[in-house]
Amino acid sequence: MKRNSINFIITIILAIILSQFLPWWSVMLASFISSLGIPLKRFAVFLVPFLAIALFWIIYSWSLSSANDFILAKKIGVLLTIGENAYLLILITGIIGGLASGVSALFGKQLSLVLKSK
Repeated sequence: MKRNSINFIITIILAIILSQFLPWWSVMLASFISSLGIPLKRFAVFLVPFLAIALFWIIYSWSLSSANDFILAKKIGVLLTIGENAYLLILITGIIGGLASGVSALFGKQLSLVLKSK
């Protein structure tokens, strides 16, 4: 349980730092690095970075959208045919970021296993 929470915190901290300098895929790099440094077991390898980045992206996109009263989020929601529901768009954004991060963490775990076997 302690490794899960440490990995969660490190993933979020790395994602915050890297997202200041890199594009959207910096969250994938953050989860990759954290999974190399702090190995997790079984489904937690995917779930912990997924939850960390999903939470980060949901909070970040909500804070950006609330600054302009969700005007842009509502317009993008119309383009994506989900209506003017900005909160659903924010949830979808978090899920997409979480999936990208979880897959990247799985790759980091597999790479750490390959490096240990050599």
